[in-house]
Amino acid sequence: MAYTLPGPLSREKLQAGKGLFRHGLRYDRAAKTSADRGFIPPAQMIVGRAEGDYVWDLDGNRYIDFQNGWATNPLGNCHPEIIEAVHQAHLRYGYHWEHPLRFELAEKLGEIMPGQQLPRFTFEVSGTEAVESAVHMALCYTQRRHIISFTSSFHGEGLGTKMISGYTSENNVYMEPWGGGVIKAPYPYSQNIPADMSPGQYVDYCLWYLETHIPSYITPADNIAAIIVEPGLAEGGNWIPSPDFIQGIRRICDKHGWLMIVDEVLTGLGRTGKLWGVEHYNVVPDIMVVGKNLSGGIEPCAGVAARDKILGDNPRASAGSTFAGTPAGCAAGLKTLEIFQRDNIVAQAASLAELAEQRMAGWAERYAIVSEVRCLGLLMGISFTHPDRDQMADDYDDSWVARTVRNEMLINGVWAICDTEPTVRMYPALNMDQQTFMQALDIIEAAIQTVEKGAELVGDYPPIPGGVTGF
Repeated sequence: MAYTLPGPLSREKLQAGKGLFRHGLRYDRAAKTSADRGFIPPAQMIVGRAEGDYVWDLDGNRYIDFQNGWATNPLGNCHPEIIEAVHQAHLRYGYHWEHPLRFELAEKLGEIMPGQQLPRFTFEVSGTEAVESAVHMALCYTQRRHIISFTSSFHGEGLGTKMISGYTSENNVYMEPWGGGVIKAPYPYSQNIPADMSPGQYVDYCLWYLETHIPSYITPADNIAAIIVEPGLAEGGNWIPSPDFIQGIRRICDKHGWLMIVDEVLTGLGRTGKLWGVEHYNVVPDIMVVGKNLSGGIEPCAGVAARDKILGDNPRASAGSTFAGTPAGCAAGLKTLEIFQRDNIVAQAASLAELAEQRMAGWAERYAIVSEVRCLGLLMGISFTHPDRDQMADDYDDSWVARTVRNEMLINGVWAICDTEPTVRMYPALNMDQQTFMQALDIIEAAIQTVEKGAELVGDYPPIPGGVTGF
């Protein structure tokens, strides 16, 4: 049964938020523009409570959680064992920086790092801070001035990480002078490949750009400190790199003496069906950034692991903050790792991922609006396009179709992510009940079918069922 969204209690909160939060003044203007073009308002809700595989909105409607706290709740919502561990840490330590749990968690992390070759750890509060810490330690260790990142990458919303990210050109407007030390390289997407190149040829081009073009025409190789890359380019659309690309980065870094930084904030600790996303590529980085899954979605806890030579004695590389490595955050991390080992969570994630790949196989061929399905474990994305894209207005964006599918999913009980890219991104809990997981995939396919069938859209655009969701 479809929900009417937003319900009255969620609508009341959303209305109040327009006077409280960022972009509140913009909402009514954007809504009017959207309506003038014939778009229907998007389904919205406010979470009233969360438990396990589900969230409920303020109006009591229940949703299967494929949003997952933006991929932060590996064991589902509000895991009771982690909550209890955090509670006990609060009771015993309150907040102090020098406490034994920091040592215990750092030791556990060193034992499970790729190849056990990243033994040292520095705590941060969030993935954003951890990326900035990783980049700073790379600059200071190499005594070089440039970092290479990739188009569509997202590494955080701090000033430094805004510069490092390649999300969109709009993301850095008014801050262009701050990005002088960052070189943005092309990422080998599996769609919209230029010059009629094959995917393999495009990977070769992207590696050539790193190895030859940048040192020859942008800055000398001995002025580049590191390359930072995600094993699955998550926020930019859940793009999955090929082994040749990630292994090529490792080879180029070794050739030029650059450090390889892997951002595993979203891909790490089981999300991709392996403990670390980089393990799919048989590569060991020099520096690795972790977060999100590390503390089970209960307390902020993130950080950076690095080779001994990089983090053992690097006096200019400063990092950390007041709330980095809190007792509660470390307690959550220790309990999360304990449950991962006890309940074989990574294997559970890999099993669910196999089911998802089987269930979604053929969707791109079966449905005209589905342009590609991408999965690396439970890092799952479905890209959408309009079947009559060539007839669309110049300002048409495929994200309108993706949002419409996501809208249909939400009103039928599955909560997933669709923001600025034409992709619905899905991050279920790694231990989600199998029946619930398959039910969610059924709802997702039904949403695609509904949008595929089409209905007349108000305005000068080809049909999309029920109207395209706007804003």
